[in-house]
Amino acid sequence: MYETIEGDLTEINPAFCVIETGNIGYIVQISLNTYSKIQSLTRVKLFIHQVIREDAHLFYGFSDKLEREMFRALITVSGIGANTARMMLSSLTTLDLQQAIAAGNTSVLQSIKGIGTKTAQRVIIELRDKLGKEKTSDELFALIDNRLKDEALSALVILGFNKTEVDKVLVRILAKEKSLSLEDLIKKALKQL
Repeated sequence: MYETIEGDLTEINPAFCVIETGNIGYIVQISLNTYSKIQSLTRVKLFIHQVIREDAHLFYGFSDKLEREMFRALITVSGIGANTARMMLSSLTTLDLQQAIAAGNTSVLQSIKGIGTKTAQRVIIELRDKLGKEKTSDELFALIDNRLKDEALSALVILGFNKTEVDKVLVRILAKEKSLSLEDLIKKALKQL
């Protein structure tokens, strides 16, 4: 199983891109959300999910891990294949999709091309518990940028602060301010400890 692919972006359109690495050009299927994030880049790194079929080996690429995890959750639902999951992720952001599933909002899911009432209900029934209770955008941000929090936590624990107390402070800071550098996050945490 492959984790990521990184290389030169030699071709891109809303359905797929070609990433050249090691003198090989790989066709990677992408969602519109990923397309909008990478279309102006010349070098990219995508998180990969490989689908092996009898007639093809396909790569699906995502700009972040959260989108790939949503894709993987969607393809576990009976009747949803990789292309349908990609269509769902092209129609809605990962956050909007997760919130619609958690809230049981079938009308939002039905607004996606190819998703009928029964499929929307099946997605909600099968994924509601897997995705957990409805998360706020702050909680999802913490999932996306967990590395920043972990690095700050590690640095502050090394400085001698209590891990549990530091964790609470970092979560509180990240809930209020979403675009902090590691240094700014540590400085703000030091003021509150």
